[in-house]
Amino acid sequence: MGDLDLAAVRAFVAVADNQHFGDAAAQLGITQQAVSKRVAKLESEFGVLLLSRQASGTRLSQDGAAFLPYARNLLATAEKTVEMLRGRRLPLRIDVLDTRLASTELVREFHSTASDIELEIVTSIGLRAARGALKAGTVDAAFVRAIGPLDQDGIAAVPAYLEPLQVMVGPGHPLAKRSSVTMPELSGCTVWMPGNAQGSEWADFYDSIAAEFSVRIDTSGPDFGYEHFVRRFAESPHLLGFVGELTRLPQYPGVVRIPVQRPTPCYLCSLLWHRPNPHPALPKLVSYVRQNYRAPGRGDVWLARADVTRIG
Repeated sequence: MGDLDLAAVRAFVAVADNQHFGDAAAQLGITQQAVSKRVAKLESEFGVLLLSRQASGTRLSQDGAAFLPYARNLLATAEKTVEMLRGRRLPLRIDVLDTRLASTELVREFHSTASDIELEIVTSIGLRAARGALKAGTVDAAFVRAIGPLDQDGIAAVPAYLEPLQVMVGPGHPLAKRSSVTMPELSGCTVWMPGNAQGSEWADFYDSIAAEFSVRIDTSGPDFGYEHFVRRFAESPHLLGFVGELTRLPQYPGVVRIPVQRPTPCYLCSLLWHRPNPHPALPKLVSYVRQNYRAPGRGDVWLARADVTRIG
């Protein structure tokens, strides 16, 4: 019998965590075809069916469920072995989703208080990838909007920050000269947000806003990134968008970001980590986030239902 291929084992664990070959590929940074080939190689070499491919997703077979804890232990041992051979501690790997977001600034501020900690910044597709990455140990912490049950995966979460919503329009828009707006004023409006990926936690947030305040979210794209997104507002007198107050966007003449009056819809970003993670710097990050989080005042913010129980 041949030796276990760690890359194939890693691919199997990623699919098991994400229950989807495409999401596993995104987590690992390889193609979906490569993930499929690695898992197929593992199954063929040992003569077992590990994963059941279905139209609704991918599920573990009986053999796959039995193999999964051994696979996790194998990968954890391999990482510790590599760390020992390198003769140093691995950096604290933190998923910030996108470097333009406030989570990146929060990590920078943390590092200014603990400059002896080696950090590695990672970007991803959010909660969909973070669950599996945290369990697999490929990242140590992740800043995402935490929705759905987490305890069953051994994942802990604490609120990190609340980001107030702003309205963005171009110079020719009727709201362009307003100093603030209210959400009821936007009832019936269409909000263009091509970056709202289906199944993402941020799309879920804006869908909650749409239902609560009777606005329509237009996700038509393609999404060509922040530069193109902001430029479109500079060019159009009709487009209206939502952005987070703390998100750093490119500047274009005439494009304005308008605060939303109280109660202001706020996006809750949380810090997630896997409880068994042994990285010595992780408790310091968790403590820093706990100490610097400020809960909102009563009546100041509007929160999606999924966030109400997490605000502290």
